[in-house]
Amino acid sequence: MPASPLTAASPFRLLAEQALSRAAGAPLIDGNAVELLIDAEAHYAAWLAAIRSARHRVLLENYIIRNDEIGRAFRDALTERARDGVAVAVICDWMGGLGQANAAFWRPLRAAGGEVRIFNPPQLGRPFGWISRDHRKTLVVDGRHGFLSGVCISAKWLGAPKRGVPPWRDTGVAIHGPAVAELEAAFADSWAATGPALPDRLRGHPPLEAAGDVSLRLIATQPATAGMYRLDQMIAAMARRSLWLTDAYFVGVAPYVQALAAAARDGVDVRLLVPGSSDIPVVAGLSRAGYRPLLKAGIRVFEWNGSMLHAKTAVADGQWARVGSSNLNLASWLGNREIDVAVENAGFASQLAEQYERDLENATEIVLSPRRRRGESVRSSTHRPPRPRRSGGSSGRAAAGALRIANTVGAALADRRVLGDTTSGPLLGGTALLVALAVVAWLWPAVVAWPLGLLAAWLALNLGVRLWRQYRRKRQRRAT
Repeated sequence: MPASPLTAASPFRLLAEQALSRAAGAPLIDGNAVELLIDAEAHYAAWLAAIRSARHRVLLENYIIRNDEIGRAFRDALTERARDGVAVAVICDWMGGLGQANAAFWRPLRAAGGEVRIFNPPQLGRPFGWISRDHRKTLVVDGRHGFLSGVCISAKWLGAPKRGVPPWRDTGVAIHGPAVAELEAAFADSWAATGPALPDRLRGHPPLEAAGDVSLRLIATQPATAGMYRLDQMIAAMARRSLWLTDAYFVGVAPYVQALAAAARDGVDVRLLVPGSSDIPVVAGLSRAGYRPLLKAGIRVFEWNGSMLHAKTAVADGQWARVGSSNLNLASWLGNREIDVAVENAGFASQLAEQYERDLENATEIVLSPRRRRGESVRSSTHRPPRPRRSGGSSGRAAAGALRIANTVGAALADRRVLGDTTSGPLLGGTALLVALAVVAWLWPAVVAWPLGLLAAWLALNLGVRLWRQYRRKRQRRAT
């Protein structure tokens, strides 16, 4: 079989490297060591050990830091290092932290000299600015130990053993080597987006010397840049043998679904592993509504049987792998700050592929119903068989029922589930919501009018603030 363009030592390899660098907006960094971290328990142990070993600075950026036993363990470890003179800086997203940890939670760390910033709280003059979120999960200690992941800092990721809830399935990496400097630069950029730039005592030093033989790209995306989307599209186009994807909140947009379908039709083994039960049921419904075109194109779809699958990974041709915070949806591709590592190393890709195969052992494959589609026979003949007569209908219904039972039993034995009508759920939900809204608007118009009035007032206030700021800037320019 011909070598993948991701690995071939030829002008095509140089062309692929240039294309990937430009698509992702991230150069290839050589000389790194990368360790795969599976699930929150391994993450928390590694993260806390690194924090407790800090001698100079700790930079922590996470979407959710919750006021529970895990969140308090991290806060206390950071507070202890800050009391010993270590520079500590933390960024937590406003929406991710909403209702999770308040100002009182951070008071001990701030009192010890640590700095905490909340990313993008609602601001006057930016009526829709809150849509953009900091979805990154990174930790850098002393400029030497770097981590990035999909794991948030919350006991939720550990499950609830007493209630029989297993841990969430998630993936991250530990990085040593020159790429750690890129992690620090990404943190500094997020810090500058929340206020004054990072002070000198929290700034990194020149890149580290080589720590291994792994080449990687650190892709720190920002809203509207779409670097990860371009890279995902390009990998789908370049994969020659296999492309195995894991995603927590997959909502397939047409161009990406078409790229995956084109790869599958070209003989690439394309697989998608998604949650069987989600912490955001609406997203799970949207994801299932998009299964049919994937399955028709020959893409294999699996649903995780555990409590929650939160990992965001990809592995292509056993040579290229991606791990990070980006989901395969528009919010991640275009709306959020995300951070991922794309590794071009056969050893690491092999580890991730082996983990993927282990994950499939706890997953159910979704398959299309074996029943005929309208206008097609079982053998894909263009000749449509005659409709059965109504006589003998009870035996026909019994046979159809037996077939459904056989399909169900067979799916259970083969660890597969036949895809039902995935569009009926969203359509029913949308219909019910609109009917309820219509009834409320008809019977109690004030219930609808008040929120619209508040929204109009909020937009008017924000536009007025922006107008006033523009007016002040003009006056200042004229004065100078």
